[in-house]
Amino acid sequence: MGAQLRVYKRRIRSVTATKKITKAMEMISASRIVKAQRAVAASTPYADELTRAVTAVATRSNAKHPLTTENPQAKTAAVLLITADRGLAGGYSTNAIKQAAALNARLRAEGKDVVTYIVGRKGVSYYNFRNQLVAESWTGFSDKPTYGDAKAVASDLIEAFTAETGGVDELHLVSTRFDSMLTQTAVDARLLPLKLDEVQRSDGAPAKNEIFPLYDFEPSAEGVLDALLPRYVESRIYNALLQSAASEHAARRRAMKSATDNAGELIKSLTRLANSARQAEITQEISEIIGGANALADANAGSE
Repeated sequence: MGAQLRVYKRRIRSVTATKKITKAMEMISASRIVKAQRAVAASTPYADELTRAVTAVATRSNAKHPLTTENPQAKTAAVLLITADRGLAGGYSTNAIKQAAALNARLRAEGKDVVTYIVGRKGVSYYNFRNQLVAESWTGFSDKPTYGDAKAVASDLIEAFTAETGGVDELHLVSTRFDSMLTQTAVDARLLPLKLDEVQRSDGAPAKNEIFPLYDFEPSAEGVLDALLPRYVESRIYNALLQSAASEHAARRRAMKSATDNAGELIKSLTRLANSARQAEITQEISEIIGGANALADANAGSE
């Protein structure tokens, strides 16, 4: 076997092994997307009712609460960025990071300092590599978040927002919305202070447009807001984590399918090259045999 043919066969074996890995990862991501979609669907009723309750309290009372009161002299904004813990997901984390960069630029243009909080190792690595300060980070659950994870993240953010000194005036969230298996969109939204005009249910309908019954608040509207708004922030972050997890799996499935298809095309190309090299070797051997036979025949004729 010629050296060139050995090179082609070695590359075919290598690409075939890679194709098996990418195909397995594609199938794993496809199975996890279904679970992630179920988790999003399961959390939707709770999030919608909580949004309805918060909107009802905020619009049907004159209570002033730090989580719903706009600060006209806001100087500091916190940005929570949700990325992936692992790679091989196409542009999923990159798109979220770009969205966060655009949001940061917009906030700085408004004269606000930006404090960054990150979920996911990809975002942490990006900021650390560029020596950009990260106030707090959470890793290890980007592909399968739980409500406990969302609660831990929300607790630190609410504490920073309600701190009397050294806190933040606004809280923004950058995540990836799962639109479909083929489309995932990086989006940003302001969580705190709560903008009633921007509060939406999971189906996109404005919550403030709903018709609410008359309410009596016990013990007070402020007390109800104290209890509901932290849960509202937790539910928003949890929903964003679930949406991002589903988007991550969809992006990884799409990337792995593309890698598998490309590996198949490369194997076909290498197989054709290997066949051509084998044919060239066979042709050369036949030519050498014919040339040797002719030379031997000429030598025998000369001796006679």
